[in-house]
Amino acid sequence: MIALFLAQAAAAASPVPAATPPVPARIERLLERTPVIDGHNDLPWEIRQHYGAKVEALDLRTDSTRWPYPLQTDIARLRRGHVGGQFWSVYIPASASGPRAVEMTLEEIDIVRRMAAAWPDAFALADSADDVRRAQKSGRIASLIGVEGGHQIDKRLSVLRQYRALGVRYMTLTHGKSLEWADSSTDAPRAGGLNEFGRQVVKEMNRIGMIVDVSHVADTTMAAALDVSRAPVIASHSSARAIADAPRNIPDALLKRIGDGGGVVMVNFYPSFVSAKWRAWDAARTAFAKGAGLASDEYGPRAPAPLVAWDAQHPEPAVTVADVADHIEHVAKVAGRGAIGLGGDFDGISGTGPIGLKGVEGYPLIFAELARRGWSDADLSGLAQGNILRVIERVDAVAASMAKEPPVDATAPD
Repeated sequence: MIALFLAQAAAAASPVPAATPPVPARIERLLERTPVIDGHNDLPWEIRQHYGAKVEALDLRTDSTRWPYPLQTDIARLRRGHVGGQFWSVYIPASASGPRAVEMTLEEIDIVRRMAAAWPDAFALADSADDVRRAQKSGRIASLIGVEGGHQIDKRLSVLRQYRALGVRYMTLTHGKSLEWADSSTDAPRAGGLNEFGRQVVKEMNRIGMIVDVSHVADTTMAAALDVSRAPVIASHSSARAIADAPRNIPDALLKRIGDGGGVVMVNFYPSFVSAKWRAWDAARTAFAKGAGLASDEYGPRAPAPLVAWDAQHPEPAVTVADVADHIEHVAKVAGRGAIGLGGDFDGISGTGPIGLKGVEGYPLIFAELARRGWSDADLSGLAQGNILRVIERVDAVAASMAKEPPVDATAPD
């Protein structure tokens, strides 16, 4: 009853949308044939933080919006959202470092593997494009793994290689803090983009078939990674800076370079990266919270009482599916329709999201909006999965071409 009350209160505190139009049968058929592969979901960390990493004690077949700490992901909603592949983020905080960062990452990888073991009818671990297709053919959700920050390798290429051996398909070069070898978009620079060790990291990722992810990184880091990488890169959960001016979003010049290199930008749904109005509202809310000595990363009824009162006096700006579609169309215009994907960032955005996109069930609404704007089935299928599968295959082809090159036994200087 408490969880239900909280869910109802959250709905009451949120902007009230107009009635959601039905998803056209055309879109349902398209997503049955080519379901969504999403680039980034933080469910493993939420299970760790709020449920003690007790995967087997949970039941992801139940409605997780009614759990004591509501989540944005569960199996039924993944099915309704036509999700056929998910890169699960094995995120750890950017403040973690050294051997403990490696231990925490291994613990997160373990959570993903336990999820697949706990619900084998729903999830199948995947390491290649063919694995993804086989999982989808069997009616399961292909589960891939992404490491969300270069701090997680503890400045050791040997650790990077072991993550790949455990099935990690991408690594985000930085998270929220700059490293000695790579600069973050949300911290002061330390490396001037990528230093020599950072360039070795990118080269070794190419050699072992790990996708280079440039979400979170500084523009200088992104440009350097594009200079060095022999394989296409991705941005697993980033949007267009021309639409919403956030450091985490990507400027047009770099969007074009990603597209020209065969890469993919997987658009993020976090309202702060989607809407300038929401971002300004959140900045004012954060300033109020800081002045009151409160944390500002909880929204709705889960927030501290003074923030709930502030929210009532300062209504949250509405962010819609159309706003997300604007980012998709901008990336497609600049980088090409072959360079676009979806990276919702669910369960990493404090329960927020555009209207209709506050959980993994909402993906069909994006496709319906783009179909209304004239997108073809071929382009929509590329957005859903074709583009990212092409990247995976190309990354693997580059790795095969480098198979005779020996490992680089390097660590970053202390």
